[in-house]
Amino acid sequence: MNLFSEFISQNQEIELPLFLAKKVRVSIKREDVFDEFVSGNKLRKLKYNLLAAKTKKCNTLLTFGGAYSNHIAAVAKAGKLLDFETIGVVRGDELADKIEENSTLRFAQSCGMKFEFVSRELYRERNDPEYIDELQEKHPNTYIIPEGGTNKEAIKGCEEILTKRDEDFSHIAVAVGTGGTLAGIVNCSKLGQQVLGFPALKGNFLQTDISKFTKKQNWCLVPDYHFGGYAKIDESLIRFINQFKKDTKIALDPVYTGKMMFGIINMIKNDQFKPGDSILTIHTGGLQGINGMNKLLRKKSMIEIK
Repeated sequence: MNLFSEFISQNQEIELPLFLAKKVRVSIKREDVFDEFVSGNKLRKLKYNLLAAKTKKCNTLLTFGGAYSNHIAAVAKAGKLLDFETIGVVRGDELADKIEENSTLRFAQSCGMKFEFVSRELYRERNDPEYIDELQEKHPNTYIIPEGGTNKEAIKGCEEILTKRDEDFSHIAVAVGTGGTLAGIVNCSKLGQQVLGFPALKGNFLQTDISKFTKKQNWCLVPDYHFGGYAKIDESLIRFINQFKKDTKIALDPVYTGKMMFGIINMIKNDQFKPGDSILTIHTGGLQGINGMNKLLRKKSMIEIK
């Protein structure tokens, strides 16, 4: 897998009776198929960051994430593929002796990633310039990638998600974590297209963060489908994800794309799109997190994601 090559994903039309009844066309851009771990928006965000690390002749990548972070897994595998050492600053010092119990951390470690487990209090400093300087001094010759990968290099990569064949869609929909993917998509969207972002987190801070990376105004956040916040789900979402896979043969992750697709379909049911609208949804990957989520669901005696 050449992480620096041009990746062009295929659009797959979703045929459900609801869409026919409402006269709305829905397609999904299969950004998830490139690789199990380095795929979707993680691949897009890492591309130019990795090129920058090579240009600066750094031998190590350092980044941040939680226990089941897609980003941590992606950086670990990308580092292995490109001969970088990798370091993950992980939220939760109680996880230090639980790596074997955690599928994401276990995978990242198998790729050679070393961990620094920090308290939640210290983790809040992850974007503080002084803390970044301390890490840079502690780890010389290291390229530091922010949590979720969002920076100007990441935006540049996400600007390559849409192609000329996507210009006919009236709406583009994408899940939102740190906002970088949405900003990149907005930057490469065409006049007349409306970009809808579905946040996985609660709070209004994303509006300001995204505006730092795009000057366009043809976008909005749809804050009604976070299901209580990051990594929080309920049985209605699980049943939806399982039914969607049964109907379409497409797996959705429960943190990002599953919530976005749930939101889109609910909006169509409620006539929030008009007949003739065409919606391109972006599958941002993240399927590696399903194992970890199912482990949590088993503990709660809830149904699992199939």
